[in-house]
Amino acid sequence: MDKKITPLREYDFRVSEGRSGQRLDLFLSTMIPDLSRSHLKRLIKENRVVVNGAGAKPSHEVRAGDSISVKMAEGPGPDELLTPVSMLLDILFEDEELIIVNKPPGLVVHPGAGHTDGTLVHGLLAHCTLALQGAPLRPGIVHRLDKDTSGVLVAAKSERAYLNLIKQFKEREVRKEYLAMVYGCPDKREGEISSLLGRHPTERKKIAVLQNRGRPALSRWMVVKDWGEASLLSVRIETGRTHQIRVHLSHIGHPVVGDEAYGGGKRRAKNVKCGPVREALLGAGRQMLHAARLEFNHPLTGRRVLATAPPPADFTALQELLDSLSRSGPGL
Repeated sequence: MDKKITPLREYDFRVSEGRSGQRLDLFLSTMIPDLSRSHLKRLIKENRVVVNGAGAKPSHEVRAGDSISVKMAEGPGPDELLTPVSMLLDILFEDEELIIVNKPPGLVVHPGAGHTDGTLVHGLLAHCTLALQGAPLRPGIVHRLDKDTSGVLVAAKSERAYLNLIKQFKEREVRKEYLAMVYGCPDKREGEISSLLGRHPTERKKIAVLQNRGRPALSRWMVVKDWGEASLLSVRIETGRTHQIRVHLSHIGHPVVGDEAYGGGKRRAKNVKCGPVREALLGAGRQMLHAARLEFNHPLTGRRVLATAPPPADFTALQELLDSLSRSGPGL
């Protein structure tokens, strides 16, 4: 049965003298504390917020005596219905506030362009209730992993958990560590990459390192294993930009194995000199990137939560094959 995950709630406010001059989105965030400011901005832009009978912008300055109405949703349209889909979930931790899963490669986190069903969100909704924020298509989702990236992902089940986790991600209180199998091996055993990241100037589906615009991004890496023509890195990201690790590692000349978008695809594999290694890397069916560790403060208790997940079978199989080839003699 279809499950409606957008609430039917209405609010009516009268602006007091003390709040006159506030931005509309800021005013609403103080009046409706269980909704994030970004969520409220979206409602304003969708014309679900009316000021004195008319629409307004998030930056609109409210005045004393203004009448403000907020209507969360008029009813579920076709795009606001998510049908829960029962799927096998690798649950690492769960309580009343949140759920942490080990996402397999190939699974999209939430519905979007080209992926309307069968996502992780559909599977989570079949298992539990998620926070309404992020609705209609991203209930409870506070961060995400690319479709072909595996590993640890946390989702919020309550509104307070959602707001708290969003705040922790924004203020860089969440520790995120990945394993990345890359081409070649950096000259140093560890290092960091700091840059601005933004949309590629000509390929709009891609992200690029930019010089004069974009959002700051910082990745710290360390060599775990060196096979010569390939290596295994541990990467800790201080920021959570789209495709950050993939773009950063490609930028320093060590793209992720299997990453067709950022220089680590089959064309790169074909240039590997050692035949057996070349064949092994050509067999990578996706980018070899795994979110191995996630650490944050529990939104209710404040205690530190640590979740770890072992790499999936295809990742470990390639690693074991490279280990075997390395032991068998020169070539790596």
